[in-house]
Amino acid sequence: MNNTLTEDKILLKELIDKVSMLGDEKDFHNQVQLFTENASSETKADGKVIMELKGREVMAKAFAEFLKDVDIVYHFNGPSLFTIRGNEATGTCYCLITLISNQKEKKIMTTVGAVYKDRYVRQDDRWLIDRRIGDFLWQQEREIYST
Repeated sequence: MNNTLTEDKILLKELIDKVSMLGDEKDFHNQVQLFTENASSETKADGKVIMELKGREVMAKAFAEFLKDVDIVYHFNGPSLFTIRGNEATGTCYCLITLISNQKEKKIMTTVGAVYKDRYVRQDDRWLIDRRIGDFLWQQEREIYST
C-alpha cells in the first residue's frame, strides 16, 4: 500500500467522522458542506426507503426537521472500509446512533444500528460525499432516567 492510498483512507475516515460529529452538534449547515453540491442521500428502514434527498440545502432542512425534537444526538462510528479509484471512492461504515428526546415528560433513548454505503469524489483536493445510502437495520427504544 502506498502512502497516497493510506492518506486517502485516513481522509475518508475523517470525513465520515466529521459528518457524524457535526450531526451530533446539529450543525447541519456545515455538515452538508461535506457533501457535493448536488449530493443525494437515501435513508432506509425495514428495507423501505423512508427519505430521499438531493442537494445541500434540501438535506440541511430535512436533517433539522427530522431531529428537531431530539435533545441529544450521538453517533458512534465503527468499522469502515474504503475502495479508492483515482478521484472516486466507495465506502461502507457501521454506526450506532443514539437519540435522546423527551416524550410525554419521559426521557426516551432510541438506539439505531445503521450501515452507511457512500460514494465519494475528490473535488478541489478534498474528499466529499456524493451519494449516501443509510440503512437503519434495527432500532431499540427505552425510557431512561437522568440523575
